[in-house]
Amino acid sequence: MRHGKANIVAGLLFMAGFMVLGFVLIYLRDFAPGKEQWIAEYAVGKHFESRLAHVHGNLFAFLNIVVGYLLLRLPFHKATSKWVSRLALAGMLMPVGILAEVLLGAPPVFVLVGGISMVVAIAWLGVAVARMKSWPDQDKNVKI
Repeated sequence: MRHGKANIVAGLLFMAGFMVLGFVLIYLRDFAPGKEQWIAEYAVGKHFESRLAHVHGNLFAFLNIVVGYLLLRLPFHKATSKWVSRLALAGMLMPVGILAEVLLGAPPVFVLVGGISMVVAIAWLGVAVARMKSWPDQDKNVKI
């Protein structure tokens, strides 16, 4: 799979999964038995961590979709495309790591690796765009 396409596919599927988590969180807050306790503990511990995973999962999914689109559309060096793609995909370890902490008591190593990977991917992509000597030709008939 071409660099970029993998990011778009993974980003869309990842987003769907974390959207489902959002619906689970709504169920727990509004409809589940014992919802009063959930509401009372909403801003602390596992409840807060679950919301962080939901938000970061969707954000990092969206970032992968954008990164993938740019990698497919702009003329980057092959090594840049490969590494930015891989780092952005690895970035999705952050929200997965948050969920692993909540559900399995896992150490935060995946959160750190994922967060650092995404920051490096986005910074590298920004530098690569800034260093582009020319922008791909635009359709001159399109008026914005």
